[in-house]
Amino acid sequence: MEGKLKLEDLSVDEFMLSGFDSGEEDDCEDEESTQQKGKMKKPAPQKMSVGKQGKASEHKDQLSALKRKDPEFYEFLQQNDQKLLNFEDSDSLEDEEEDEEERMYHKLPSQLEEADDDDDNDAGESVKKDVKKPKEATKVTEAMIENWRTGLRKEPTAKLIRDITQAFKAAVATTKGDSEELCRYTISDSAVFNSLILFCIKDMHAALNKMLKLKAPEKGQKKLILPSSSARWQKNQIDIKMYIAGVVQLLSSLTQSTVVAAVLRHANQMVPYYLCLPKQCRHFLKSLIKHWSTGEETVRVLAFLALNKICRNKQEIYLNSVLKQMYIAYVKNCKFTSPNTLPMINFMQRTLAEMYSLDTQVSYQHAFIYIRQLAIHLRNAMNLKKKETYQSVYNWQYVHCLYLWCRVLSTIYPSEVLEPLIYPLCQVIIGCIKLVPISRYYPLRLHCVRAIILLSANTKTYVPALPFLLEILQREDFNKKPGRMSIKPINFAVILKLSKTNLQEKAYKDGLVEQLYDLILENFHTQACSVGFPELALPTVVQLKVFLKECKVANYCKQMRQLLEKIQENSSYITGRRQKAAFGVADVTAVAAWEKQVAEEGTSLTKYYSQWKKLREKEIQLEISGKERMEDLNLPEIKRKKAEEKKADKKEFKGLFESDSDDDDDDDLFKSKGKHAIYLFPIFVIVSDGDQKKPSSSKGKAPKKMLSTELKEVAEGDEDMVEDLELSDQD
Repeated sequence: MEGKLKLEDLSVDEFMLSGFDSGEEDDCEDEESTQQKGKMKKPAPQKMSVGKQGKASEHKDQLSALKRKDPEFYEFLQQNDQKLLNFEDSDSLEDEEEDEEERMYHKLPSQLEEADDDDDNDAGESVKKDVKKPKEATKVTEAMIENWRTGLRKEPTAKLIRDITQAFKAAVATTKGDSEELCRYTISDSAVFNSLILFCIKDMHAALNKMLKLKAPEKGQKKLILPSSSARWQKNQIDIKMYIAGVVQLLSSLTQSTVVAAVLRHANQMVPYYLCLPKQCRHFLKSLIKHWSTGEETVRVLAFLALNKICRNKQEIYLNSVLKQMYIAYVKNCKFTSPNTLPMINFMQRTLAEMYSLDTQVSYQHAFIYIRQLAIHLRNAMNLKKKETYQSVYNWQYVHCLYLWCRVLSTIYPSEVLEPLIYPLCQVIIGCIKLVPISRYYPLRLHCVRAIILLSANTKTYVPALPFLLEILQREDFNKKPGRMSIKPINFAVILKLSKTNLQEKAYKDGLVEQLYDLILENFHTQACSVGFPELALPTVVQLKVFLKECKVANYCKQMRQLLEKIQENSSYITGRRQKAAFGVADVTAVAAWEKQVAEEGTSLTKYYSQWKKLREKEIQLEISGKERMEDLNLPEIKRKKAEEKKADKKEFKGLFESDSDDDDDDDLFKSKGKHAIYLFPIFVIVSDGDQKKPSSSKGKAPKKMLSTELKEVAEGDEDMVEDLELSDQD
């Protein structure tokens, strides 16, 4: 009944708005909500029917009242918001919806309007604050720099340091091209820029130390005196922070190596200040690592010194991240190896190994992760056996990483922490050698063997490297005549893979024998003082004797015979010393003492190796510097022209340089009068077909068969010349 009475009380419009709810629903909450909706929406129909026109007129009345009460504000609205005053008196529902959308979403004006002088005082003051221009920057001159220099040397004050720092900031901004950056000073002259930078590099470090009253470090004192220990540090911290941040920005923008080196020397002095400011120190380390991996030689050395200095004093904060970034930079910059880049890669290897030696615990974590990563790449290549997986192992980055970790373990030895990594690293290197054991990858094999020898020599761990070298002697046929003659030798230090044409060249076998000689000698030098040297050398002695019996090339036999003699001489010396010893092999202490004594006295092999090493290093330096062995010979080159080109040359130059005499002796010399005319030039021989007259005199004539045999040897590898020579033999 209550529901019915309520429905009876509703008007038609209220009933339509309240919805078609049945009166049978007994939920009290629904009834209350319907009553509230009815009360809220009761005036709505009146607005829909009558209120549209009244609303517009009411708004106009409000504006006219505003004009009477506050004429100044009404005038402001007329100037700034005409749309508010000149609205359309529309009764349509669409216009009302558009007005609602305009209220919901803010729209930017098409043009920005400037405030007039007729605005009210408050608006005028706010506009003045926004439009207020900064003061004009002071131009730095040579006289100002000279005054600053004089002031710094007399008594550096905080105000003077601030002025110099602001000027230095302006100078750095010019290198970055930030003309919009607000600075108190401007620098427009390059001479002033150079003077300011030079002044800061020379005088700022001493001036800051003097201002902060820092004591000079005593002789032999390794620990740095940090500027944060000064009582004046807090007062001048902002200016110092700005200055050292500017030094980092300057380093990143400079390109000339001499200037970068000068700034790095200054930055090296400022390391204590960077240690007090962690954010600036991180930026500085990032810049140093970039210069260490990509700069010139002097720049790299200075960057490394600064890196080492920071990491020694703040190991717990910076060492872990610095080692990671340096390793990544090393891998990125050893992707391509050439005679020019090889010294830089070796420098990075040695310096990075020095950094890893600062903390063996941190180094073990890095070495374990990265050696495991190398092993995973190798395992994938062995399992999948695809070209892509082989290339992930057989590349310069992989080989240089293997060599790096061999050098790290060799540098830090003896270390109980890193010693367990020697075995897995050797296994990875041996697996790399065995992955694709073909002759085209002999250079890569030689690089891996060299890494094993380095690791074995410095860690006093015997790693069998000789089988991989003797295998080359067994597989390669050194008696086979090369298919091509090559003047330029193959530099095995900067290649990993040989081409098919390289395998046919004589330079390939010459270089291979030379590399085998070097590595076998170097390997035996590491074991020359060992008590078991005769037993270690026995397989190699047998293999070398077999090689000398089979090989017919005199040059190769000469080198290997010399190597065999040195090994046998050292074996007999060690055998003679062992016979005089009064201890057993099981006495490890006595064996170690005996080997130490032999090493101090030296053996014939160690003495020979030291002399050979000096000569070999000179040869390697010449190869790395790009000076090839046969560079000074200036051998002539013969370029064969096609028949069409020869005819064109004859037509083009016909009539030039004609002889006055009728008889041209030069033409007679080069006319082919015999069937096979042979023109002998220095070193090279050209054979052409023609009619040959037999000379009347036999004086100075070589036998025909002998002459053709000699020409064959000279023209070895040239198919056209060999064919011509075969024709001459038949005739």
